Amino acid sequence: MPNYTYRGRTKSGEIVSGVIDAPTAEAVAEQLFSKGHIPIKIEAGIHDDVSPTSTGLGIFDRIKTEDLIVFSRQLATLITAGVSFIKSLDTLAEQTRSRRLKRIIEDIRKDIEGGNSFSDALSKFPAVFSPLYVSMIRVGEEAGVLDDILERLASLLEHDAATHARIKAATRYPLIVVISITIAFFVLTTFVVPKFAALYQSSKVELPLPTRMLIFTNKAIRGYWPIIIGAVAGLVFGIKGYIKTPSGRWNLDKMKLGIPIIGAVVEKTVMSRFARIFSTLYKSGIPILHALEIVSGTLGNVIIARAVGVIKESVREGKGIAQPMANTKVFPPMVTQMVAVGEETGALDNMLTKVSDYYDLEVEYSIKNLSTTLEPLLLVLLAGMILFLALGIFLPIWDMIRVMRG
Repeated sequence: MPNYTYRGRTKSGEIVSGVIDAPTAEAVAEQLFSKGHIPIKIEAGIHDDVSPTSTGLGIFDRIKTEDLIVFSRQLATLITAGVSFIKSLDTLAEQTRSRRLKRIIEDIRKDIEGGNSFSDALSKFPAVFSPLYVSMIRVGEEAGVLDDILERLASLLEHDAATHARIKAATRYPLIVVISITIAFFVLTTFVVPKFAALYQSSKVELPLPTRMLIFTNKAIRGYWPIIIGAVAGLVFGIKGYIKTPSGRWNLDKMKLGIPIIGAVVEKTVMSRFARIFSTLYKSGIPILHALEIVSGTLGNVIIARAVGVIKESVREGKGIAQPMANTKVFPPMVTQMVAVGEETGALDNMLTKVSDYYDLEVEYSIKNLSTTLEPLLLVLLAGMILFLALGIFLPIWDMIRVMRG
């Protein structure tokens, strides 16, 4: 979401300024009017976010999710304990292990001392603090429940971190197997096959197809490796460039949802994230339209995010949430039914939390069985590769032995 810098005047005539996350300048003006401020100037903001090289630390000091969890938890504890906000930031800057985060906290402290709000100071670092984080902090400031909001943010971050960790653990073994097979194939075709090829050339035996394929692969690698590397690099950069386009991102996310086994895990993960974030935002007092806008930008899947955008426009027209959600054909019936019950009973946040808890269990079960499900496929792949290499190398030897005996 773009950021806008603004200058305005309060009812008492005082000049105020800061940064607001909003889709358009008109939305910024609406937020200012809702606070009783009169806009004077609104323009697209230029962020002085800390770049990877601004501290001279590069990628070796990137801010991890764990750093933000600790930051949020500790700040909430200090605020609850009655420590002044500036003193709390000083304490966190001293205790954090990340030098880059320390630099950011110090900059935030300076902004607050200069008259900016905490949320406005955070919005200057979009690469670290997401729109979700900034919007919830803004609500916490306005409602006077910043410590509670920080605890909720820490819980959201912990939930995401735990899900990512489980997915990584489940896919680590298949990834290692695939990489090992690739390396073994490269080593055999580069160093082993040439020695057998020289032996085969001195014989009059007709080489079988697997052997000819291996020899051809070896010659291609040895004779055209610069072209092959360039082609692979071009393909990788081309795919990355295509993914950055709207149609490329759409097709990639559609492919993720359609992959057998993996697609179900992706869908359940996104549904859990949608329900939990929407529930947290709604419970924190953020208006539904703004909550849906924030959620659509944090799901990580364009297809479902666009469906949330359709829901938002329908809600703007006064059609509720459940019916537009069902019309998108993206959300499972259970989700739409639970949301419908939540709307009717006035307990939408509780129903969304139950949906998230249900999908968390589904994701955990699916991830636990992911390795078991992929194991047969990996065994087939491994057996096929070994069989191909064995036939390519040993078939000619058997033919040579048979010719010699004949």
